[in-house]
Amino acid sequence: MKTQAVVERKSDRELVVSRTINGPARLVFDAWTRSELFTRWWVPKSFPITLRSHEADVRVGGKYRLVFSAGGQTMEFFGTYLEVTPPTRLVWTNDEGGEGTTVVTTVTFEEKAGKTLLTMHDLHPSKQALDEAIASGSTSGPPESFAQLDELITSLPQ
Repeated sequence: MKTQAVVERKSDRELVVSRTINGPARLVFDAWTRSELFTRWWVPKSFPITLRSHEADVRVGGKYRLVFSAGGQTMEFFGTYLEVTPPTRLVWTNDEGGEGTTVVTTVTFEEKAGKTLLTMHDLHPSKQALDEAIASGSTSGPPESFAQLDELITSLPQ
């Protein structure tokens, strides 16, 4: 059974993306926290960017860093894990925008009958920040990424 991601603007500052993934929460959580899995699904294949590295110290207070390349340029994204509750919840900051522009991301993993409802909440610092993220196209990737995650999870031993 194929499922599609649902993208909803829940408030002036919050964007929520959800999708049912065909696999148990422990595997879906691992795909978010283990670099060797994360790098296989995070970047939408239709995007003209490459994920060069993913470093993650997945614990409360631990840091992460993503390095991408596109069109001869390098971009870095980084932040700090605020909550880590395997295999049900991750919360982190996206700090690359500078002070006052931090986005807080919360991802929950709810397992039912061997499938996982994956829900990602991005809380932006202002309505303007979310409006700008949507206008830039940066919020359009999760549905494709989540489809790639589903493909990866179904290919792993359950």
